[in-house]
Formats: sequence, C-alpha cells, structure tokens
Amino acid sequence: MREQTLEQELAIAKKKSAKPMLWISMISMVMFFAGLTSAYVISMERDDWVTFNLPQSFYISTILIVTSSITLFFSQKFLKNDKRQLSLVFVVITLLLGVGFVWQQYVGFNQLKSVGLFFTGPESTVSTSFIIGITFMHVLHLLAGLLVLLVVIYNHFKYKYKSDNMLGFELGAIFWHFVDILWIYLFFFFYFIR
Repeated sequence: MREQTLEQELAIAKKKSAKPMLWISMISMVMFFAGLTSAYVISMERDDWVTFNLPQSFYISTILIVTSSITLFFSQKFLKNDKRQLSLVFVVITLLLGVGFVWQQYVGFNQLKSVGLFFTGPESTVSTSFIIGITFMHVLHLLAGLLVLLVVIYNHFKYKYKSDNMLGFELGAIFWHFVDILWIYLFFFFYFIR
C-alpha cells in the first residue's frame, strides 16, 4: 500500500517538474542563440564583412515551420476534445512540415554555395560562416524537435494521451513552438541585420 503511494507521489512530482525543466532548457537555448547573434552583430564591423540576400528557400522554410505550429496547435485542440484520429493526422502533418523545413534549409545552404558563399575554406566569409553556422545550429535543435514529434506520434498510437492526460503531448508542443519562434527570430534577424 505504501509503495503504491510512493509511486503516485513520484508521478505527481514528475508532472510538476516537467514543464519547469523544459522552460529552463529553453532559456539556456535562448541564451546560446543570443550569444551567437550578438557575435554576428559585433562581427559586422569587420572590413571583410559581406552582405547578401537570404536564399529563397529560407522564405519557404519559414512558411513551412509557421504552418507546422498551426497544425500542431490544431492537433492539440483535437486531442483535448477527444478527437484522437484528427489529432494524429495533424501531428503527422506537423512532422512532414518539419521534414520539409529541414529540406528547405539544406536547399538554402546549397543556394548559398551556388553563388560562391561557403561556410569554411578559403572562399568563405565571416558573414556566411555566421549565417550558415547559426542556421545549422537551429536545424540541429529542429531535428531534436522532429524526434520529439516521433515520440508523440508513437505515444499517440499507444493511446497514452487523453483529454485529461496530455503532459507528454504538451511538452512536445511547447518545444516545437519554441523552435518555431526561434527560427522566426533568426529569419527576421538575418533579414534586417546585414
């Protein structure tokens, strides 16, 4: 009897600490990207700084990731209303849009290369190294988000989420929306600060 009570207490404590721990990790990611973008701004004073237009695929990837947040929002809403099938469809669409985002980022890196802008090597510039490096770091975070979505989809199939038990889904959604907002910040940062 006492053992069952300890398990229940542990489950309650885990639920209470999950969101704050996620928020702490996201704050550390914000600090990381704030440091990178600050270094970008400081480096703009260099004599060898080169300005260039963002690749067209970065615009497309922005549309894809914003759309993915919208589909995930609807997926969560459907789950709250016990419409599990619709929720699953929308979370799978979110995953596909996320994969599309990663693909468009890859295309963007190749578009930069095709106009002679490289990440490293003798033909690279400080500005292209920064934009590719920062964008690549975001893509790594987004890949983590895709893994989170795969876990959410798996748990969806296992019927682990219900309208009254959505913690795992909510944590995944918070992280995904965070990665979305982070990209929007980076996109507008690179668009306006060149």
